[in-house]
Amino acid sequence: MLRLAALALAFLLLTGASRADDVWLPVREVSLELQSGSPLDFSALLPNPPINEQSRIVINAAGRLARADAPANPQRFLCASLGWSPASGGFPDHDGADRYARQLKMHGYNIARFHFVDAALMFGRTADFDFDPETMDRFRYLMAALKRNGIYWMMDGLSSTRGAYGGYDDRWNLAGEMKLEVQIDEKTFQHWLKFQQLVLATVNPYTGIAPIRDPALVAIIPFNENSIEFDSVLHQREGQPQYSRLLQPVFNTWLQKRYGTTAELSKAWGGVAAGERLEDATIGLPASRYEKTPRMRDLQAFFIDVETRSAERMTAALRALGFRGVVAPYNNWPGVQTSLSRSGQQAVAMNTYQDWIGGYEPGRSLEQKSSLADAAAYMRMLAGARWLGRPFMVTEYDHLFWSHYRYEAGIVMPAYAALQNWDLLCRHGHGPIVLAYGEDFAHKRQMLPYAIALDPVARAGETLAALLYRRGDVLGSPASIPFRMRGVEDLTQNMYEREPDALTALALLAAIGLQKDAPSAPASALTVASPRDPAAAATILSALRDSKLLDPENGTDAGKGIFESVTNEISLDRNRLRMTVKTGRTEAIAFADLTDTVTLANLTVGNAVGRGLFAVSALDDQPVGSSRRLLVIYATDAQNTAMRFSDREERVIADYGRLPVRIKAGSVDFSLPGKGRWTISPVGLDGRVQPAVARGSGAVATRLSNAGPKGPTTYFLIERQ
Repeated sequence: MLRLAALALAFLLLTGASRADDVWLPVREVSLELQSGSPLDFSALLPNPPINEQSRIVINAAGRLARADAPANPQRFLCASLGWSPASGGFPDHDGADRYARQLKMHGYNIARFHFVDAALMFGRTADFDFDPETMDRFRYLMAALKRNGIYWMMDGLSSTRGAYGGYDDRWNLAGEMKLEVQIDEKTFQHWLKFQQLVLATVNPYTGIAPIRDPALVAIIPFNENSIEFDSVLHQREGQPQYSRLLQPVFNTWLQKRYGTTAELSKAWGGVAAGERLEDATIGLPASRYEKTPRMRDLQAFFIDVETRSAERMTAALRALGFRGVVAPYNNWPGVQTSLSRSGQQAVAMNTYQDWIGGYEPGRSLEQKSSLADAAAYMRMLAGARWLGRPFMVTEYDHLFWSHYRYEAGIVMPAYAALQNWDLLCRHGHGPIVLAYGEDFAHKRQMLPYAIALDPVARAGETLAALLYRRGDVLGSPASIPFRMRGVEDLTQNMYEREPDALTALALLAAIGLQKDAPSAPASALTVASPRDPAAAATILSALRDSKLLDPENGTDAGKGIFESVTNEISLDRNRLRMTVKTGRTEAIAFADLTDTVTLANLTVGNAVGRGLFAVSALDDQPVGSSRRLLVIYATDAQNTAMRFSDREERVIADYGRLPVRIKAGSVDFSLPGKGRWTISPVGLDGRVQPAVARGSGAVATRLSNAGPKGPTTYFLIERQ
């Protein structure tokens, strides 16, 4: 240990840094392919059984995803997001696909999401549906390679606003209104349907079956992120109407069916504008999406009707093609309106981001905001959109690079996803892993937002997610708190009406979700009634205590920003920007400051330099206290070489810089009780175990630096005799 400290000190002197948290250590690994048996190889710890008809994924009686041959055992799916484009290298060749699929299995993934496949197939093509044959071949082969490794699939029916139309070079941009048109225009719907027929309903020669009938295909998102309000926000331009002109005739037809005459409409709205006549279909859309008027309330009801009927039609079309899996439309945008649109679906999928960034150009900015400062609001937003008794899938989430706080994502989302009993968790990116640094593609020459594969901090978080979420180290909540919804009666004149923050804070304690209100529904002290009353949160908290679901020692105090789960495994302190997880097989802490010392169950940690995530997980399926082989995850921050910002707070990017990636130097004291001899060895980002840097007997106790002798790392291996 003294030798390691001397190396760190020498580095400080050489760089002339005045503080340890100013030091950035270049990553030395190039190849990132794990070797079999590495501490980062989870293929034995988290085995992927063969995929066949018996293991087809179904919705069980409790509304959870499960294997057909074991419906009583819900499955948690850790998802690999495959959102490739030519800028990120596209689909690999056959050898690359075999290696990639094998690596995904080793990293603990058991499902992959295909995103923007339509754009990849149509890149550079001039004629409609003239798919690039090499890309199609690589796509189909990768599907087969994943299936051979026990990795299921989920798929966007379409992702790009250009669909499979030829002649466009902006397929990954927001141009075009296809996401709206597919819901209101017959020709566009038929275009969508033809893509499903040609891509999903056509036999894959490498599997011998059409993907839409393959047991490997778990779920289809008919069209990614096509909520009408969200799409209209993305298309809003200064000086232009806030809602597409395509909506007005359809809206007028809907109003005619509802009100019949201008007089009746005027009575309901308290008047209409001069020149507006329902009989002439000249009733206008709201001038501002932020107005709070009866017109806006009816626009929301209209959106619900259009989205409900569109979802039903797309689902029926997929069923007619032979799909037996899960269909989950409208996978984004929280709020009363969209929740009601999703109320009739068999499953719900949602996307969310902390510190969202819309592009890569210099001048883009983020807030440098901790997700713990608002008590994980981005996670709670998802929880409030779920419908209880149905599968719930997070198709996209991230706490984006270059946020200093993104280490939080590796504990916040997987821990709470497990507590909420969610079925699928997918951190969004061009791909969750790369086989090596240095690939010569625009999105792989340096770390970027959504390039989680290149980011050691994001990768460390995904490693922890495999244990907390997929392995099941964090227990699901034994209690669910229903948020009752009546129907369109719950709409207000505010398009952006959402579940109150005080009520979604209950998701930090137990599972929450929406439930249809009914006169026959039994009353419960743990039910959130409609209309919402934020003050009901305190009443429900008391009911949790009275029912003994909350342990008498539970430290929840909303006034002080402290929330502890009913399982006593998760604790969040929003004022200290700190979160802890303590389970039998994993103990972890995320911290903005840890100059004090904290003891979880077995782990004691403190006196840290800088922010970070620290976790200890048993690799031999034993409790942490008696495990002989433990993985230590220690993630601080990472940046590119020569990365520059336009401001001192590092909110505005000026230059992303270049490889190699640099990890921020950090150190922390930690200890674990125990007996016998022990060693601590750095584990490279490629999974290779390096020579021990500390050893002793009895309790494991040391100061750990991430500045290993062979370069910085986020992993260490504890071995005890």
